[in-house]
Amino acid sequence: MLGCAAFALSAPVMAQDANIDGRVGKLEKEMRAVQRQVFPNGAGKFVEPEIQSPAAPSITNSSTSVAVDLTARIDALEAQLATLTGQVELQGNNMRGLEGRLKMIEAQLAAQAVASVETVAPTAVPTAAAPKTKTSVSPTKPASSAKPNPARVAAVAAIERPASGDVFEDGYTYGYRLWEAKFYPESQAILEEIVTKFPKHKRASYARNLLGRAWLDDKKPATAVKVFYENYKADPRGDRAPDSLLFLGSALTDLGKAVEACEAFGELAKAYPDAATGRLAERLTSSKTRAKCK
Repeated sequence: MLGCAAFALSAPVMAQDANIDGRVGKLEKEMRAVQRQVFPNGAGKFVEPEIQSPAAPSITNSSTSVAVDLTARIDALEAQLATLTGQVELQGNNMRGLEGRLKMIEAQLAAQAVASVETVAPTAVPTAAAPKTKTSVSPTKPASSAKPNPARVAAVAAIERPASGDVFEDGYTYGYRLWEAKFYPESQAILEEIVTKFPKHKRASYARNLLGRAWLDDKKPATAVKVFYENYKADPRGDRAPDSLLFLGSALTDLGKAVEACEAFGELAKAYPDAATGRLAERLTSSKTRAKCK
């Protein structure tokens, strides 16, 4: 009886061991099959796998097709890289050319300003030297120090200045509100301050572009040209870099520099085709028409 009981108890154990052995054997066969597929002829002799899925593609063919696909993709990436490199070099050359022209324009405007002052200034008439006195003389105040218009001061004070705690955003918003209300000098002062304090801010491109517009709308296109070009040059990936190229062209048009204006519009179309054909398309078309670009 005891032997029968032992046999009865050992039977399930033996069956369980046999089951485990079978599962391990199956796994080993599957592993060998995978090994032969991954490493064909690795043992010097190819043996068909014990386990095959119907119509399973050959690893060799699959590997070949993957290699061909990767090669094609690499070729395409290299071609794209070459194209991008050429575009970057061309854009750099265009920027250097435009910068040279802008420097020439700046020099011309400075010379014209000096000439106009010399023309307007009256001829000095020699007079007898006045006797020197020991009394101190206070410096003459510039004309710009005249008392501000009380009505203007009150109107500017009526514009709400944000106080969120974000110095940049509060300054930018306040400068925008001043510009929108056509208080251009006040807007210029605020925007210049935050641009100087936060030249690397993520939205500095917005502030510099708005500063340029404040000068442009204040009928100061020469200063606007500098601001717009600096914004484009300092941060060509900035959100308002394409806008600055557009308004740079407008400012140059106001200065009578149509050729340079058309170059700026052309750079906008090349460097930012999405903006040029999208949100700035209408303005770009009208600006090119005003400058008589071909």
